[in-house]
Amino acid sequence: MSAGVVITGGGGGIGAALARRFAADGARIVVADLDGDRAAEVAAEVGGTAFAGDVASESGVADLIAAARETLGDIDIFCANAGVAPFGDANADEDAWSLAWDVNVMAHVRAARLLLPEWLERGEGRFIATVSAAGVLTSLGSAPYSVTKHGALAFAEWLSATYRHRGISVHAICPQGVRTAMLEETGERGKLLMGASAIDPPQVADALFAAIAENRFLVLPHAEVADFYALRATQTDRWLGGMNKLQRKMEELPGDA
Repeated sequence: MSAGVVITGGGGGIGAALARRFAADGARIVVADLDGDRAAEVAAEVGGTAFAGDVASESGVADLIAAARETLGDIDIFCANAGVAPFGDANADEDAWSLAWDVNVMAHVRAARLLLPEWLERGEGRFIATVSAAGVLTSLGSAPYSVTKHGALAFAEWLSATYRHRGISVHAICPQGVRTAMLEETGERGKLLMGASAIDPPQVADALFAAIAENRFLVLPHAEVADFYALRATQTDRWLGGMNKLQRKMEELPGDA
């Protein structure tokens, strides 16, 4: 039987590209999105099933997993792709931090909590986290996004280190700029940081499938992120100095501070 795949944030961008790529591979898809109309459009395109709901809560994730199991039977692959990127520095309000934490980190934790018992019993399962290069580097302009994406990467690493010998495969997708609505919302700051190297969502899906074929944890659609990641680890102050230089350029943009 073809794989049963659940994709959160599947109504557009990277999520929709993943749905199309998995469907082309013969998978049965549940497309989940807060926007039910967008989820339905993508589901109709890929011959899948739409789920309209919010993964920002424990009950929302539980409802999704229950509905997906009813539709698919076994969930073989779970793509924790939904994400939020609120602007804000250390003074971002509590609601922005809470939302980023719930969607970018706890939605992953809550899904894994429900999926792992069955996966461990049958000795296989695949968890895919859309993390962003912010998780291995940082994200200037959004402290909540940067911090929670680091958390998403940390959880994915922990899953892989803990369960890979028991048949659980984990992949962390860490692109820089991707031409999605989220990138558009970053405005001039996003163009400065990521515009020149931005790629299209299908390229992210292709990078994931290459990583799956190689059973590779880290998915880097932008190859240069590996070099930045190494620099961050081995020459931290040099890397921080470079990031601060970008920060100062951002502060020179009209309307920024």
